[in-house]
Amino acid sequence: MAGNSFGTLFRITTFGESHGPAIGVVIDGCPSNLNIDLDFIQAELDKRRPGQSKITTQRKESDCVQILSGVFEGKTTGTPLTMLIPNEDQRSKDYTHIQDTFRPSHADYTYYTKYGHRDYRGGGRSSARETAARVAAGAVAKLLLKKIGVQIFAHVSSVGSIDTPSLNTDDLDELFTIRESNLVRCADTNTAHEMIQLIDEVRKVGDTIGGKIACIIQHCPVGLGDPVFDKLHADLGKAMLSINAVHGFEYGSGFAGSTMRGSAHNDIPLASTSIDGKLIYQTQSNFSGGIQGGISNGMNISFQVAFKPVATLMQAQSTIDTMGKTVEILGKGRHDPCVVPRAVIIVEAMAALVIMDHYLRNKLYER
Repeated sequence: MAGNSFGTLFRITTFGESHGPAIGVVIDGCPSNLNIDLDFIQAELDKRRPGQSKITTQRKESDCVQILSGVFEGKTTGTPLTMLIPNEDQRSKDYTHIQDTFRPSHADYTYYTKYGHRDYRGGGRSSARETAARVAAGAVAKLLLKKIGVQIFAHVSSVGSIDTPSLNTDDLDELFTIRESNLVRCADTNTAHEMIQLIDEVRKVGDTIGGKIACIIQHCPVGLGDPVFDKLHADLGKAMLSINAVHGFEYGSGFAGSTMRGSAHNDIPLASTSIDGKLIYQTQSNFSGGIQGGISNGMNISFQVAFKPVATLMQAQSTIDTMGKTVEILGKGRHDPCVVPRAVIIVEAMAALVIMDHYLRNKLYER
């Protein structure tokens, strides 16, 4: 199966299935002499792991990461860095009822038709369980980006029709504290309470609901991104759209920008200063989302990611089996009523992987 690798110079390949012995990731191109903070990597995984609260899946996984190669005496060696995350709480029997049945809005039919054989236990390779490997790799990318001062912050900006008001993003540390103080990982406390109540109501009737995650990248170096097909926002879009359940990506003004006039949308440059011979560029507004011509301009990079409702319902639905017959299906097992609380850290991880990869690529152009 192709399509399991992501990135150019900082390149990851994930492996494993939802109900196999383990999942994992190989990072190729990780610079040497990086101090590997295993506690930090584990803390990142803990934000994504299942069984965190009443509004997430109750599958119990410790997601304890093991480093198999690429690290010696606590530092990266520059060789492929391999991390393994054992699966501990598989309940494959929860999926025997769909062995010959296609679940609505899942990858069951497409995988079956494309490959002629599918792992029906939790979706196998199509399961969101795979994203734990991305979070582990993203944590390593974050450790590298921290050295150059790049900060990445994401939070749940909406659940259903409940939207978070505009936030002051000057102090990301404060927003991070607020985000981690509530179950839904929203950076506005009052909105978080409303979101949690809605998700719980949806869960109790066996239904699911979607939402959006907003992300901001601060202190990104100028010049990241390449013409024409490797624009920074294009790679961010691909990264986000590769996450399970993602149905939309917008950066800067996004779709709202299509309703504006150019006179209102243009980001007017401010009088700027020069530091060490380099112009520091700032604008009055940031409808460009920190990216112009596909290349970072030094302003905050901002984007939103839209997640659909989880397709597995604890309700009876009509579907078809492998013989084409209409059958009724009822969801079993442990599933999220809303994925966005656990997906926040996945969005951050994929953003870190894109920025790190483009940072290394941009060093080829440094003068």
